[in-house]
Amino acid sequence: MLSLAAFFSGAALRICDGLLPRLAADFDITPGTAGRVVLTFSIAYGVAQLGFGPLGDRYGKARLVCAALFASAVGAAACALATGFDALVALRIAWGLSAAGVIPLGMAWVGDAVPYEQRQATLARLLMGTLSGMMAGQLAGGLFADSGYGWRGAFGTLAVGYVAIGALLLVRLRRIPSAPPVRTAGVFGFARQLAAVVAAPWARVVLAAALAEGIFLLGPMAFLPAYLHQRFGLALSSASAMIALYAVGGLLYAMAARPIVRRLGEQRMVWTGGIGMGAGFVAFHWMPAGWIAAPVALAMGFATYLFHNTLQTNATQMVPAARGSAMAVFASCLFTGQAIGVTLAGFAFDHAGPAALLLVPAVAMPLAGAGFALALRRRAARGAG
Repeated sequence: MLSLAAFFSGAALRICDGLLPRLAADFDITPGTAGRVVLTFSIAYGVAQLGFGPLGDRYGKARLVCAALFASAVGAAACALATGFDALVALRIAWGLSAAGVIPLGMAWVGDAVPYEQRQATLARLLMGTLSGMMAGQLAGGLFADSGYGWRGAFGTLAVGYVAIGALLLVRLRRIPSAPPVRTAGVFGFARQLAAVVAAPWARVVLAAALAEGIFLLGPMAFLPAYLHQRFGLALSSASAMIALYAVGGLLYAMAARPIVRRLGEQRMVWTGGIGMGAGFVAFHWMPAGWIAAPVALAMGFATYLFHNTLQTNATQMVPAARGSAMAVFASCLFTGQAIGVTLAGFAFDHAGPAALLLVPAVAMPLAGAGFALALRRRAARGAG
């Protein structure tokens, strides 16, 4: 059930990538300006984590996921009915606020229910739902952009999906086990929970890596379909389909996660993943033909989740006593980073050209992977000592 919920949440995260040129044409704005629908969603999504996390610890994570699904259905439907771009941006904020309770609380529930030794493989199963949704959202965005239904059809379809999975989860809710509630003394108690996460030294390392991933990976990726459309003249559906193979690469990782974790270990996974992501951005910049984007996106997706799944597995163990709050802060850093990254990438795409859009993350992501691998090595050495 949580994987299906993550499917629609993942689709919402990437649905607008392929729609940006269509939004730009419909509202007579630049693609960078159209990127505000991604930016505002990311900001709202990141900020709302700080509320959903403590609430999930207090009232039950699966219960909050169910409520978030129905609220997301309302937000998506309202976006489909927006009468202008400013209204659409405002409604995307509301959608982002409600969608924030799905994936991070799902991961926190896995952290409560699954021992650490099995958690990376189990999270990979949850990840399959997220990645399938991202792939479907990326592809659907391009298809709707090229069709007569446009962005209204895309958002309306997601609203229907949210309602369907919300109803299925609601039926099963009483039979889903939950961790003992974390008692807090009102707003100040929630604030203390969040502060306890940030106060943990290892948590700060994980959160810094999540922020870097949001800025230098998720931000530039929002403009890859528009980049392929502009540079090679590809139809938006074709460009989005190629970038959607990024999620297929993640799915390949998820299916092979157990032997990969056993063979490589966390340090080599994040180091290899960082190099692979950087190489992917270099390839996007230098490729001579548009079709090459397909295998590049596939390989880049596999590399990304070597890094990301290790990162989120460590996030589930930052503060075990308040795992919902810990995952909330983690997701908040990731999507705050994405909001910053979309802003910078949109400016680069409109004013500085593809070199700035692609080559900055080509350097930054290998550095992030190497830095987190070094932090893991030092932490393991302290534990052994």
